[in-house]
Amino acid sequence: MPSDCSRTRRTKPTRRACEDELSAERETLEVDFLFVGAGPASLAGAYHLHRLIKAHDEAIAAGTASGSRLGEVSIAVIEKAPELGAHSISGAILDPLALRELMPDFEGQGAPLASAVTGEDIYYFTESGQVRFPITPPSLRNHGNYVISLGEFVKWLGAKVEEQGTYVLTSTPGVAPIFDDGRLSGVRTGDKGIDKRGEHKANYEPGTDLRAKVTVFGEGARGSLHKQLMRRMGLEKPDHPQTYGIGVKELWEVPEGRFAKGHVWHTMGFPLPANVYGGGFAYGMDERTVALGFICGLDSPDARLDGQERTQRWKMHPAMRRMLEGGKLVGYGARAVPLGGYFAMPELAIEGALFIGDSAGFLNAERLKGIHLGMKSGMLAAETLFDTLAAGDFSLERLRGFERRFRDSWAYRELWRGRNFHQGFEGGLFAGMFFTGIETVAGGWAPFEGKAWGQSHEHMQKAGPKTSGGPTKPPSGTKFDGKLAFDKLTELFQSGTTHDEDQPVHLLVADTEICRTKCREEYGNPCEQFCPAAVYEMVPDAERGGVKLQINAANCVHCKTCDIADPYAIITWVPPEGGGGPRYVKL
Repeated sequence: MPSDCSRTRRTKPTRRACEDELSAERETLEVDFLFVGAGPASLAGAYHLHRLIKAHDEAIAAGTASGSRLGEVSIAVIEKAPELGAHSISGAILDPLALRELMPDFEGQGAPLASAVTGEDIYYFTESGQVRFPITPPSLRNHGNYVISLGEFVKWLGAKVEEQGTYVLTSTPGVAPIFDDGRLSGVRTGDKGIDKRGEHKANYEPGTDLRAKVTVFGEGARGSLHKQLMRRMGLEKPDHPQTYGIGVKELWEVPEGRFAKGHVWHTMGFPLPANVYGGGFAYGMDERTVALGFICGLDSPDARLDGQERTQRWKMHPAMRRMLEGGKLVGYGARAVPLGGYFAMPELAIEGALFIGDSAGFLNAERLKGIHLGMKSGMLAAETLFDTLAAGDFSLERLRGFERRFRDSWAYRELWRGRNFHQGFEGGLFAGMFFTGIETVAGGWAPFEGKAWGQSHEHMQKAGPKTSGGPTKPPSGTKFDGKLAFDKLTELFQSGTTHDEDQPVHLLVADTEICRTKCREEYGNPCEQFCPAAVYEMVPDAERGGVKLQINAANCVHCKTCDIADPYAIITWVPPEGGGGPRYVKL
């Protein structure tokens, strides 16, 4: 139906009404295929799809294949970060299996590989000592793998995609799915120029409706659009929802010779109790740069577990102190990590869409690797899209070819072998190590095969009331000395996080009264603890007495921990205005 401003009507609309309506009109951009999120999965998918189309048309032109040329096919990738790689953070050790399939001459193409893995050690940490494992479990053997900066890798791969002529649109978050007659037909991008009261600023610009024959979601762990679609369409498995950890990462410059280039450490034990899943890693990027990381399971029973604080305690261990003393912190970040494995993978195809990468759980927690699996998922999605294009058939049945391709691939075989890994740690660290041994011998089978589990936050035990404002003080022994250990705001500066503060808060709390009353009494406001960027703060309430929730949204590093770990599931993370957030390129 035409608008009131463009049709004859008895009561003529005001000039202001027409101007407001026109300002709200959204541009529609139609492409053949749309990838949401510019991580390794989406970029590998876009690159592979373009290559398949080009090879097909060249074969037709040379007379070596039958059929019709596909011609110009439009492919777009959208990314909420201000530049490629700015929101990409990972371990990161790269298994080059998928990259070698995608680009056999990747080294000659200038892939930014910091170092081949040259050696590895696994340690069990006690509070003051360590025990080195005499052998490395098969899942953690890294011969032939590479230490990389994921941000630099994404930036490089994205440039290759752009060279092919694919549209890569940064500072462009997807905020809402678009449906036509029950079929997903694209994504609406975020508006720009809205102030914190929800009113239009002088630079207001409505988002665009990006429409596509098929949309591929590669948003990363706990993607906001994927979450909307899972709830709307019931995609998540009721008995096996995805479970997550929080990964905190730091980049350090240390004295030369302190930690060898290409060397890899993995640690378990201190500072986590035996009933909490997690551990640390250190990767030698070059002769002076070490990437550190620490992962804590968000299915921990400890409501006040603080991943950032545990990372600081981990660095105080004598072995870590010997590595880092005299060095300098040069980077910080955090992200959610999907740990549920094969059983937690949701449906991979719906009408008009596919799901890849961490969005769909393509991560092997047993190997602590997901980049190669994400890339392979993007490539399998690309082969599915090529098939739909060649057949002129974009039906759900055609799209389900993605799931069939997955089950015929090495990615499926790898994830199937590790299908019970994380569940084995439900009984604690030592039980998990025992069951991992059984699974290794039995090809992934475990006595609790297929056991149901709950959402991450459902494992959280009530912690009792909290009587004072501010986060709970860290355990004794944790001292933020500003040299080895740092508080959250100091580390936040190293993340490069920036947001326009005059915009709507992008962390939506359904009922803040729960925060000041029920959550305070039952769990002690754990959001103040589990957020690694000091976003949530309970402050004195001058009007009503007691305390109220203050959201420091400008601090947010987009890790999604709050969306996962809130015990009442009332926090929803949505993208802020495009271009906001951390800048992780070196991480």
